[in-house]
Amino acid sequence: MRKKLRNTHYAIQTLNISSFTGLIWLLLTLLPFIFLQRALHREIQAIFLIITRRANITMVLFSLLFFPGVFIHELSHFLMAKLLFVPTGHFSLIPKTMPNGTLRLGYVEVSKTDILRDSLIGMAPLIAGGLFISYAAIVKLNLLPLLGALQNANFQTFWSGLATIPSLPDFSLWFYLTFAVSSTMLPSESDRSAWFPLTGVMLLLIGIAIFAGAGTWMLENITPPLNTFLESIATIFGLSAVVHGFSILPLMLVHKLLSRITNLDIA
Repeated sequence: MRKKLRNTHYAIQTLNISSFTGLIWLLLTLLPFIFLQRALHREIQAIFLIITRRANITMVLFSLLFFPGVFIHELSHFLMAKLLFVPTGHFSLIPKTMPNGTLRLGYVEVSKTDILRDSLIGMAPLIAGGLFISYAAIVKLNLLPLLGALQNANFQTFWSGLATIPSLPDFSLWFYLTFAVSSTMLPSESDRSAWFPLTGVMLLLIGIAIFAGAGTWMLENITPPLNTFLESIATIFGLSAVVHGFSILPLMLVHKLLSRITNLDIA
């Protein structure tokens, strides 16, 4: 019995060291991506407002800029609902300012159902956007080596690889599409409404399994594929953060230049 306990402790200790890197990388890529996405949206709106000086025109220009991503976002909700046999209603890609001051770029009316299907429908834009970014960023833009160089702090490789990307075929088109889709793929607050109760149910089931003695089995058999999955999601967020990082610096410069020329700025 003593030898069995020692081996179990060693297995758990080994898994604690190497089996949760996916979660760590997910946090390290998701948080910068969210920050860059929001900052980039503010810069774009500020530029449009300074140029047009009209909020309604700014709203139209902003929605047109992100139209490919909005289309994929709403279409993914619609298709996921159809796949799960959930009734749908109106489908719109017309932007609208909401009472709380936020801008809604589009919507799909979907009937309420169970928390599992609601969660999958809410997650659909992230799935569809992730698949598109994986193809565009890895196959068309060859950004994966750049992300690996950043992760390994190999800045010489990063800058040399960065210099070759603009010479790729159709670079401007694929960079724009990656930018537009990645910037609109995050589920909205309403999309995430079913995630909290689903997470609670999952945590309850995990707690029951651990209490029943399946903790070590779960660590050995479920943690490795889950870790691989989280690393894949982290790669998508990392690629998206790289694209947003490349985009935000020139936009900030344009914003500052327009402010100096017009003596106007956005609070």
